Amino acid sequence: MDKKEFARRRRAIMEDMGEGSIAILPAAPVRARNRDVEYPYRQDSDFHYVTGFDEPEAVAVLVPKRKRGEYILFCRERDAEMEIWNGARSGLEGACADYGADDAFPIGDIDDILPGLLENQSRVYYAMGYDSDFDQHMIGWVNRVRTRSKVGVRSPAEFVALDNVLHEMRLVKSKAEVRAMTRAMEISSDAHIRAMGACHPGMAEYEIEAELNYAFTCAGSRRTAYPSIVAGGANACVLHYIENRDNLRDGDLLLIDAGAEYDYYAADITRTFPVNGRFSKAQKALYELVLEAQEAAIEQIQPGNHWNEPHEAAVEVLAQGLVALGLIKGRAATVIKKGRYRKFYVHRTGHWLGMDVHDVGDYKIGGEWRVFEPGMVMTVEPGLYVAAGDKQVARKWWNIGIRIEDDVLVTRNGNKVLTSSVPKSVDDIEAIVGQG
Repeated sequence: MDKKEFARRRRAIMEDMGEGSIAILPAAPVRARNRDVEYPYRQDSDFHYVTGFDEPEAVAVLVPKRKRGEYILFCRERDAEMEIWNGARSGLEGACADYGADDAFPIGDIDDILPGLLENQSRVYYAMGYDSDFDQHMIGWVNRVRTRSKVGVRSPAEFVALDNVLHEMRLVKSKAEVRAMTRAMEISSDAHIRAMGACHPGMAEYEIEAELNYAFTCAGSRRTAYPSIVAGGANACVLHYIENRDNLRDGDLLLIDAGAEYDYYAADITRTFPVNGRFSKAQKALYELVLEAQEAAIEQIQPGNHWNEPHEAAVEVLAQGLVALGLIKGRAATVIKKGRYRKFYVHRTGHWLGMDVHDVGDYKIGGEWRVFEPGMVMTVEPGLYVAAGDKQVARKWWNIGIRIEDDVLVTRNGNKVLTSSVPKSVDDIEAIVGQG
């Protein structure tokens, strides 16, 4: 993402804010993993979206119409000794030259400078409640401004949730964002294909995870978008299974839910396939039912349709299929009305996708489902999960967990499946599993 993209975003935010306002965004803190070891640093998505700045101990401030510059960045100064230990810092000069700040100040001076920036501003745009430590700093700065009321200084009278503004912007992706997401999805797609080819009975789930991570890293992705799910057999019926420690058994299915992050943008792909390369009759029946539900859901992703229409389409297909296969008794319409399909399908059919794998953006506006617009990106992921031990279900269905997930972009004329290169028909899957 180049500097012009971040500058465009800041201009759009400040146009929405208007004069007489100030926006304040803190960077993500460094978090301790254990003694003397920190988790790999990952910048807060909102902060990165506005600044492109990847270092901790930073605060971005936007002040529309400020004569001495609208974009101010508080950050760490250059420090030769610390840079020997932890790598180069941008410093104040880099904050301006490389990241487009109009002004840059040492983060250690923020208590002296920020209250002055708050003076005589009517509104403060800030995401209260996400960082309790920073909330206390914010309250302290505002209270310092209030103490100057007797000398004619006005303190802010209104706090506005900055995330409401930012998250509406983040929901509709620019061309540059779609390019970054497409690259994340290409990397992830190749990794899934590699994992399919490598799979054979007797491998451990973590060995498949290693294949995924190897492919991600070799292609330039240094982070997964979320912990990879590599779930064989009964483990596939646990939706967020991430232990990835069991051996893969001949005759079981393997569900892989994994995606790379590239340039801060996530992919999210799930495929389910037989460990030995051949679906059993029962596995094939449920798999093709989930695939039919996914295809029906994708058809509903069109500009002007609303968020719930893909889910409704998937549920209708799944309910009819579950009745036809004998897993649920009754009429499909009654199964849907009473929610009885939820015994086997417990989640929704998708979510927004972007910088966060479960990305920002409201699903309803004014109590009504949000309407699709070009530039929105979402996942489509119906599934069926039949755990062992249910005496109302024939044993042939037990321990079958299936989910099929693709990433879909809303276009002007319909949609584009960005992860279509990963095989998902029965024939295509059986042709590739174990052939790597």
